[in-house]
Amino acid sequence: MGASSSTEQPVSAEQRELENIAASTGALPLLQKSFSNLSDPQTNAISVQTLQQCFHLCYEDPVCESQQKPESFPKLLDHLGSSIVDLFFLSEKGGINWLGFLGGYVKCCGRMSTSMSVNILLRIFAMAVKKLGLSSNLEFEPDDADCKINGSLLPSDLLLLLWMCWAMLWNVRSLKSSERKGNLLLTDINHLVLSAVVACAEVDSSFDLWNCDIVGLDVQLPVGKFLNWAITTAPTLPDCLTQYVNRRLQISVLAEDEAGSSESISGDMSPNASQALLLTHGRAWAISLAPRSTITEEILKLCFSADIVGTDENLLYRSSTHGKGLNRFWSNVEGYHGPLLVLISANSEDAYQDNNKARKWIIGALTQQGFENKDTFYGSSGNLYAISPIFHVFSPSGKEKNYVYSHLHPTGRVYESHPKPVGIAFGGTTTNERIFIDEDFAKLTVRHHAMDKTYQPGSLIPNQGFLPVEASISEVEVWGLGGKTAKEVQDSYKKREQLFTEQRRKVDLKTFATWDDSPEKMMMDMMGDPNRVQREDR
Repeated sequence: MGASSSTEQPVSAEQRELENIAASTGALPLLQKSFSNLSDPQTNAISVQTLQQCFHLCYEDPVCESQQKPESFPKLLDHLGSSIVDLFFLSEKGGINWLGFLGGYVKCCGRMSTSMSVNILLRIFAMAVKKLGLSSNLEFEPDDADCKINGSLLPSDLLLLLWMCWAMLWNVRSLKSSERKGNLLLTDINHLVLSAVVACAEVDSSFDLWNCDIVGLDVQLPVGKFLNWAITTAPTLPDCLTQYVNRRLQISVLAEDEAGSSESISGDMSPNASQALLLTHGRAWAISLAPRSTITEEILKLCFSADIVGTDENLLYRSSTHGKGLNRFWSNVEGYHGPLLVLISANSEDAYQDNNKARKWIIGALTQQGFENKDTFYGSSGNLYAISPIFHVFSPSGKEKNYVYSHLHPTGRVYESHPKPVGIAFGGTTTNERIFIDEDFAKLTVRHHAMDKTYQPGSLIPNQGFLPVEASISEVEVWGLGGKTAKEVQDSYKKREQLFTEQRRKVDLKTFATWDDSPEKMMMDMMGDPNRVQREDR
């Protein structure tokens, strides 16, 4: 093995440097064990075929949520493992030695910038496409250390690239080795592809986002603009490669029954299993691709649950199930002290013009804390999202801190000359909120980003102008992302509130010992003869 041989022979400066880089990622012990298991004891090297099989990924008949399914995708995955090995792991006559194994891992999974990581993904994708016998418009400078790329992508190419990343993560999360045949759910990610199309290509205002054929769309996405889009919208996309390589190496070390655990993905994997919910697999994944935070892992759990509908503990409120209105909403989210994801589905009042079917859109907001009943804005951080039909992320701008507003009717019914709005809001200022949900959860108001200095500028809905947009709400969902602890705290809070309510409804008759001591008899005596002199007990 590389570690044992390095103690017997002088260690070169190159090997020492590579080992230090691998150690900085925390992967050096794993690399040493996997090299020992995969290498031939006689040559102390790994054959190319063995390493290709280690990284091989095969799903024969994926289940697809989207109607647009390129037939070439399963065959593209067949060439993933060989593309990784051929690009990064240098082979000598006897195979891949310890130095080549270390160097290959550092090249594809070492610490590097986001743009460099995306470049590596593009190189693997282009190599797999070439092995499949298809053409690609991507061009690479072979002798360039920075891996410069020229050319462009088609929307269909981007769909395959994103699905390749999804498949690697699905395999990691399902914890199945290459020999075990599992199902792959190809989620609908048209909103991500359209986000890149609008950001990278020149499309006019008449471009139909709802009825767009991604596979047949003939527009070029310049690779430079695509890199900018990936860095701003999906900076954690390249993490899939590192996780996939690490997981495959772990499987080579552990026995198969140890490699697969109880976390394997199961449930209803039919294409319509999660379509009824606003938070589908693809929308959850798009949200998770934003800059890494404390909620990333919780969102990924929702992404790679085969049946999102079954994750009832995370779905705190759904208007079609729990009822519409601020009071119903509050009774389900009160007491939850953790990050919350709010999704709102609506359609504008003019959506029915020239269309029998309403063109609905979905927006969202992420808060880092639970809701509070206040008549002012509050919060420490958050994000706004345009989710469907096109995906965008609007992170905090740092100029203001009007993250969230949630105000119920005052209980005391005190007269207010200037009453504060009753409802839920995100961004903007009071009476000029960027997103405002009325107390009946019937009307949604979306204002131009010029009214908001808390979140980054941009359109939350397609073709949004400067004037406020009023829309009819069709569905509202609230997902708790605080983990089991936050849910347990809320459950305890609800039980305590229910106990207090029951106690207030009960009258303890034992506090009234006799009729003579009761307040009823005292009142009747006063009404009978209020001037009668009564003896006072001292």
